[in-house]
Amino acid sequence: MAGVDVLLGLQWGDEGKGKIVDVICPNYKMVARFQGGPNAGHTLEFNGQKHVLNTIPSGIFNKNTVNLIGNGVVIDPVVVKREITNLIAAGNNPLETGMLWVGKKAHLILPTHKFLDAASEQLMGDNKIGSTLRGISPTYQDKIGRRGLRVGDILSKNFKEKYQKLVDRHTLLLRQMNFEFDLAPVEAEWFEALEMLKQLKFVDSEHEVNNFLKAGKKVLAEGAQGTLLDIDFGSYPFVTSSNTTTAGACTGLGVAPNTIDKVFGIFKAYCTRVGSGPFPTELLGELGEKIRVLGGEKGATTGRPRRCGWIDLPALKYAIMLNGVTDLIMTKGDVLSGFDTIMACTHYMVDGEKIDYMPHDLCEGDVKPVYKEIKGWQADLTGMRKKEDLPETVMDYVEFLEKELNVRISWVSVGPDREQTITM
Repeated sequence: MAGVDVLLGLQWGDEGKGKIVDVICPNYKMVARFQGGPNAGHTLEFNGQKHVLNTIPSGIFNKNTVNLIGNGVVIDPVVVKREITNLIAAGNNPLETGMLWVGKKAHLILPTHKFLDAASEQLMGDNKIGSTLRGISPTYQDKIGRRGLRVGDILSKNFKEKYQKLVDRHTLLLRQMNFEFDLAPVEAEWFEALEMLKQLKFVDSEHEVNNFLKAGKKVLAEGAQGTLLDIDFGSYPFVTSSNTTTAGACTGLGVAPNTIDKVFGIFKAYCTRVGSGPFPTELLGELGEKIRVLGGEKGATTGRPRRCGWIDLPALKYAIMLNGVTDLIMTKGDVLSGFDTIMACTHYMVDGEKIDYMPHDLCEGDVKPVYKEIKGWQADLTGMRKKEDLPETVMDYVEFLEKELNVRISWVSVGPDREQTITM
C-alpha cells in the first residue's frame, strides 16, 4: 500500500507551495487539495508563462496526474470556471482530459456567502480580520452549522429548493446587518458557472484516494494558506477557517493518520503576512519595503501588499512540531541577495522572559524578537541550478537553519520558475 505525502506552508501562507507541487508532482499519481478555498493563490511559472490557481490543485499541468478537489475544500463555481477557462487558453483543457475530479462532500460557496463575508468585515471596523472576502468563513460556518450545500447536492432533484432555503436565511441575516447588496447579477453568474462545474467528474473522494493507495499509487496532499493561519493553532482570531496542518489532510481527504508518509514543510528565507494579526519580526521601515519590492510581495489572489520581516525560528519550530515535518523546503533565497547581514529571530522576549516557543497570547502579549545576525550574500542566485553553485554564505545560512530546526532542508528555490529549484 502506498502512502500520502503532505506538502504545506509553515508560515502565514504565500510560501511558494504551488511551485513546489508543480516540480514534484510527476512522482505522484494524484495531487489533492484538502482544505481552504479560493482564498488560496498558488502561482506556477514555466516556459515564460505565469499561472495562478485558486482552487484547482497545482499538479494540473502534469498530464499523468489526477487532480482532486477534496471534501475539505470550499468551492466557488465562478472561480473554478475562470480557472478552467484560463487553463483552456493555456492549452490544457481539464474538461477533455478528465484529470480534474471534485469530491461530492466538498461544500459550495454561494453568492450570498461573499456578501456575508463583506458585511462581517464592515461591522468589525478597525478590528477586522483581514478577510479575502471570498466567502470562505461564512461557508465553513454553514458547514459546521449543518446547513451547507455540498457538491453532491447539485445532483439532487430538489437542489434549487435547498439553495433557496439557504439564500433566504442569508438574506435575512444581511438585512439585519444593514448590508446593501444586489443578488440577481451574481446569482445568474453563479448558476452559469455551475453548468461548467457539472462537466467535471464528481467522486466519492475518500474512496478514490484510498483506492489509489491500495493500488500502490502515491498521493500528494496539497495544503493552502499556512500553519500559522490554522483555525486551532494559528494566531487566533487572525486565522483562516480551516485546519491547514497535516491533521487537516486526514479530515480533508478521508485518509487515516497511519497513511501519512513524508511531510514537506515550505518556508521563505524571510517571513511575510497578508492581512491583520500579530507579526513579531515585521519590518515597518525601508528594509521591509526593500524586501517587499525585491520579492514581489503582493497577494496572488487579492493583490494586497504583503507585510515583510525576518525569519521567525520559534514560529517555524512550532509549525514543524505540529505537522511532523520530515523535509524542509526554503523558497525565495534569491530575494535576500545583496544584504550585507540578515537577521534570524531565535527567541522572543515576553513580559521580560526569554522564550523559544510560540506563546498563546501572541496577539495580546508584549512579544519582542531576539535576533542573531548572520552574514549575507551578494551573488545573484537566480541562474544557479546545483548545490555546488551556491555561495558559501548561503550554505552557512542553510546549515544554521537545519541545526536550529533539527530538520534537513531538501530543496532551495532561487526563483519563480520550476527550473529554479535546487536539490540539496
